[in-house]
Amino acid sequence: MGGSPPEETDAPTGVAALGLPCRIVAAVALAAVAALACVHLGMVFLHLAPSNTLSKQHAQTIDKWVYPEFEQNWKLFAPNPLQQNIAVQVRAEIRTEDGRTRSVGWTDLSAEDGRAIDGNPAPSHTQQNELRRAWDFFTSSHDEENRPVGSRGRISEEYLRRIVVMRLVRAHGAEVERIQIRSRTLQVRPPAWSGEKVSAEPSYRVLPWWLVPDESDEPRGGAR
Repeated sequence: MGGSPPEETDAPTGVAALGLPCRIVAAVALAAVAALACVHLGMVFLHLAPSNTLSKQHAQTIDKWVYPEFEQNWKLFAPNPLQQNIAVQVRAEIRTEDGRTRSVGWTDLSAEDGRAIDGNPAPSHTQQNELRRAWDFFTSSHDEENRPVGSRGRISEEYLRRIVVMRLVRAHGAEVERIQIRSRTLQVRPPAWSGEKVSAEPSYRVLPWWLVPDESDEPRGGAR
């Protein structure tokens, strides 16, 4: 009588097909890669997370691991909330149609943008960011004495002046002879439960008077 044929078994594949020594080596390698990945993720997490006790204690080790190969230019979660309200203001001397010079008192350009945005479901990018970014550009490229730092300093001055002068021309319909710009900074009041105390008085950063030359490629936009 013929017996039933022997059952076929699938041949082992993958790591199971390796010999015992090779499997040990593969397991050790996988464990090392997993451990390295965990360390890397932990270092990057501490680098990106808001400052805390652990990141402060191991700051030097974290920096050595992250820089320069794994440097990040953004922060984990939300950035620090704004703690200051900064308004850009300008005053000017303009020439009227009859040739007389008239002074224009301090005008809050940031407040004008705020009024244009308030209640507008789709405010323009210009209303939201143009003036704010121009002021940020200026302050980041100038020292506390308003002297330009680096090659971008002069460019930031021209950019800020052009924006301000063009707004004055649109508002008054007259030639602008010279302008002076300042910022008004007011600390945002912390919540009552924080116990933090901040000054309620505004601080000002006042720039020098800038002349606006007659020759300009835009309506009185090229200040100097």
